[in-house]
Amino acid sequence: NNLVEKKNRGMGSFWKFLKIRMFLVASFLLKNILEEFYEFPTFSVFPQGKLEERKPFTVLFDEVAMNYILSAAQSSGGIVERRYTFLKRLCQVLCALGFQICSLLGSDIEVQVPVNLDKYMEALFAFTSHPSQFLKSSTQITWGNLFRHEILSKNPVVGQMAIKYLRAARINLLKTGFPSKNDCPGCEFSRVDFDSDEDFNCSFNSFRAQQGEAVRLACKIVPFEAFQIAREWVQYQIFFDLSLLLSVETKTEKGLCSALSLSAVQWDAMTFFTESVFGQLFKILEKEKIPIDEGIELLQMVVNYETRDPLILSCVLTIISTLFPFVTHQPHFLPQVLFKIFPSITFELVEECKGPRTRAVKNVRRHACSSILRICRDYSDFMLPCFDMMYEHAKGLFSNELLLTQMEKCALMEALILVSNQFKDYNKQKAFLKELIAPVTAQWLSEEMRRLSDVISDLDTEDQMGINRSQISFCVNTILGVVKRARWPANPEEAKAGSFVVSTTSDGAPIYRNPCAEPLQALLPNLFALIRTQNSLFLPENINRLSKTFSRVYDIMDVEKNFALGIPQPVLDAYDSSAYRNIVERMQGFFSSLYDNCYQVLGNAGPCMQQDFYATEDLAEQIVGSAFIHLDSVPDHRLRPLQLVMSCPYDYHDSLLCPLLGPLFAHLLTQEEDEAYEENHVTQEVVEEQLLRLVTREVMDLLSKFPLLDSSQGIQMNTPSDELSELGKCLLQSEDIYMTLLAICFNSLSWEDTINCQRSASVLCWTLLKQVLGCNLLPEAVTWLYTSVLKGLQMHGQHEGCNAALTQLALLIYESLRPRYAELRFIMNQIPDIHVEALEQFDQKTIQSTVSKAGEKKKKEQFKRLIAGTVGKPLGQQFKKEVHIRNLPSLFKKPKPTKDMLENTDTACLITLFSSDCDSC
Repeated sequence: NNLVEKKNRGMGSFWKFLKIRMFLVASFLLKNILEEFYEFPTFSVFPQGKLEERKPFTVLFDEVAMNYILSAAQSSGGIVERRYTFLKRLCQVLCALGFQICSLLGSDIEVQVPVNLDKYMEALFAFTSHPSQFLKSSTQITWGNLFRHEILSKNPVVGQMAIKYLRAARINLLKTGFPSKNDCPGCEFSRVDFDSDEDFNCSFNSFRAQQGEAVRLACKIVPFEAFQIAREWVQYQIFFDLSLLLSVETKTEKGLCSALSLSAVQWDAMTFFTESVFGQLFKILEKEKIPIDEGIELLQMVVNYETRDPLILSCVLTIISTLFPFVTHQPHFLPQVLFKIFPSITFELVEECKGPRTRAVKNVRRHACSSILRICRDYSDFMLPCFDMMYEHAKGLFSNELLLTQMEKCALMEALILVSNQFKDYNKQKAFLKELIAPVTAQWLSEEMRRLSDVISDLDTEDQMGINRSQISFCVNTILGVVKRARWPANPEEAKAGSFVVSTTSDGAPIYRNPCAEPLQALLPNLFALIRTQNSLFLPENINRLSKTFSRVYDIMDVEKNFALGIPQPVLDAYDSSAYRNIVERMQGFFSSLYDNCYQVLGNAGPCMQQDFYATEDLAEQIVGSAFIHLDSVPDHRLRPLQLVMSCPYDYHDSLLCPLLGPLFAHLLTQEEDEAYEENHVTQEVVEEQLLRLVTREVMDLLSKFPLLDSSQGIQMNTPSDELSELGKCLLQSEDIYMTLLAICFNSLSWEDTINCQRSASVLCWTLLKQVLGCNLLPEAVTWLYTSVLKGLQMHGQHEGCNAALTQLALLIYESLRPRYAELRFIMNQIPDIHVEALEQFDQKTIQSTVSKAGEKKKKEQFKRLIAGTVGKPLGQQFKKEVHIRNLPSLFKKPKPTKDMLENTDTACLITLFSSDCDSC
């Protein structure tokens, strides 16, 4: 018995020692692994495969491991390269751990919420509050995943950490830490991570967007705490003495904040935080739980706050718009809010009375107009009692030509139109719209305005012609505002009671009339004349008439060019500078905006005026004679697809859409062929290539948005024959239009744009081709169609998505047409490295149609192997020179010293306890 008791006691001691030793070894290895992470340029510690393969890595949530991670994350120190690199790798480990636990929790894998979740989140928070902008940015997606998770978001630990995160966001949202400055600890880290201030600025904008999403998610977890944090921050900024801060920071010559002044940075960050919090609160909280009294008190503070600094005033206007939903609960507060916003519409600095306005002042005025417009759009019924007051105030501003710019006038008119939609009385709203646009109507129909070509094409007399161009822009913008904003009531009963319903369709749907239709119909002829004149300006003879000074006025603007290339805007520290542009820049802006707005009017006229627009006499001829004239001379970036196609009633398909789409599709096909030739034979500039890619993408957007299909079902063999909509069937009746459309879709497969290729291959091409499979197609047409698909594979086959769609499309065409057209077999024979015997077997099965449904997958794999020779190399590999060095000796690499605890002689006495010599004990 004593012997058995001794053995049991010895075994218990053995297991206890073994467990302790395993923890020591694991801790030792983890510590050394973390210290050696700096050697790896990139680190991927966890698999992305099956969930059960990820479960073992949750061992890092163990007490010992998490203590080491937390200690390493919270350790302080200066910017030492080795140490900083280690922190980056450790941050990646923590983010990967968060991704794994979010994936495992709530899945079929039995995983519990980690006991040390609090320590994990503290370690993650240590990086979020680190001075390094890179480390802070690296954690934002993980925070969003944690706050969004269905299980973790309800955990009390996550709730407490959400409060800490919101408080830390007050510091992290401050736009500080530029590499060129030394105003905060983060600047030193930024000089390591970013090449320039522009690089930092671009990264910070992305970081702010991610943090805004995380703040909104945290607000869902702790809404009332988020409200208090935002409220405290707003109060702090309002009561803070700005003069004290301006005395120690960067300011302009006029004593105002610059864009990078600390006070402006603080107001900007607070405004963004407030928008994120309150925008979420009104969505998630029930009406009874919203702290209305505290919200109104906060709004009262903001309204009473006075400042003449334009940058801060812009932030104040944003906060007022954000807090405006509180006003809906206490309507008596509405006039105070409006009296705060309206003076900002005419905001001026005293020093500017004799000079051009600065960018910051212009932004304040635009911001005020946008605030009024947004409020009237979202709360038009609530604003209706104040309509008369707003209208009288607006008429007072309109009477003085020097108070408002043309764009500001248009914004106020749009706000009034939005509120007038709540009249719910057709005659009353029609009378108001006639009165509102009466000055524009008189000017637009005047004899002077009829001479449009003289007004906009004479560029040498800037003074008077500049005024005329301003008047043209104002008229077009007003027409655009009316067609975008004027509507009938959304409620059918209210629309019927207000005399907006004129009749019903065959299926009983109401046909509405818009109060703006009659006033606008008289303005359309001059609009068509203006569009025709603009297209004529691009004719070679008119281009040659331009002086050297204005030779680039029709080119794409630099802002649009940078946007197309994805070039970020520079850091804006020029808010105190004048917003002056030279004559060429002003002319470029004028032609660009005028061209776009004219086509926007045409695009919105259909949905707005409906049958009153589509029933216009000779509408198709007027559009073809204006919008489609001289298209060969119009630059590609000026081509604007017409939105009116989307809303055209079925009754006008034959009389309107077919005459329009025929010339449009023919032009698009011609342009595509010309561009393909130029692309193959002329070296294109980077800008031109990107613009071409965007233009072709717009073309496919236009085609895919056409109501050609009843539903986007993708490529299927047994889809119903009535897949085409009424418009699709109408276009199918016209052989010229249909064949042009088919040619555009198959041509797009080899455009240098994977998005277009995949969209055409998966949705458009087979749907259109399937409609004519039963017809007698010319062998040349079948050859061209199949060759176009193979060209697409050669261009985009290296991309998995495009490869799958193109392979499926090629298989469908081969199966459907091979029995009747031997030309397809001839094309297959020309594919490089094709296996002839395998092709013969596949060809025979295709002709005999002997493949069962069970063998469909095997058939697809076999066909994919047959056409694998058509897949081209990526552009980066096409001109790669292969270098092969034979008998290259291996490099000598010094082995790393082993760190084995068993080699330590101090532990020898413990090891001997479990040696074979001691078994007799």
